[in-house]
Amino acid sequence: MPPQAPLGLVAGEGKAPVYFVQKLVRQEQPLVVVTFSDAQARTLAAAGARVFRLRIGQFGKLLRTFRENGVQEITFLGKIEKPRALKEALPDLRALLLWRRLASRNDDAILRAVCEEFEKEGFRVVSPAERLPELLTPEGVLTRRRPTAEEWEDIRFGLEMARKVGALDIGQCLVVKDRMVVAVEAMEGTDETIRRAGRYRRGAVVVKILKPTQDPRLDLPAAGAETVRVMREAGARVLALEAGKSLFFEREEALREANEAGISIVGVA
Repeated sequence: MPPQAPLGLVAGEGKAPVYFVQKLVRQEQPLVVVTFSDAQARTLAAAGARVFRLRIGQFGKLLRTFRENGVQEITFLGKIEKPRALKEALPDLRALLLWRRLASRNDDAILRAVCEEFEKEGFRVVSPAERLPELLTPEGVLTRRRPTAEEWEDIRFGLEMARKVGALDIGQCLVVKDRMVVAVEAMEGTDETIRRAGRYRRGAVVVKILKPTQDPRLDLPAAGAETVRVMREAGARVLALEAGKSLFFEREEALREANEAGISIVGVA
């Protein structure tokens, strides 16, 4: 039997890539990981992956790294904060050419263009959920506490607003209270959006969905124990994730912390 081809992982920050690597290493799946900070490189190497530390924007080198290590399939996981990326990027010629031809430089447009470049080079881009489907958020109320009738109204309102905002390729997360939009995710990311909302309204509902035009292989909405901790700090009461179209990491820990804090977590279809 021929050896299994390694899976390529473009890993951002956070615990999600570490969890992903640990699970696949236990399944004896070879991995070639490219990441962009020394700390994350050390953590992922300790989890059992073969890791290459690149600068953001070294796109030609990234392609060569995967090709020279026998990678055929590539997936993306983890946070790459846009303010940091713009500040620290060291773009090579391949990245500059891609950047200049983008009509929009919002997240979805950038990821689609990157994906197209990988596919031109013969790689197959896959969703992390294709390898670990158990990461997908199930439908239903996942915590002991159920949302109140008023919170369900906010969830429905938030879903409608989040789809409209997502269609503009602005962000995946939106925070609402009493059918009013409190905060919309932009460049700062989900955690900072929740913290900002907490400065204005307590007891809010956090909604996170896949953008209507988003490629489901790329940048799936994700939450985990850290999301719950930030919600607790901000006084938010409900987290609504799109069932089957979002990733829910560290589920046991996240649900335990949510139950302790009286926070509801629901997977909504």
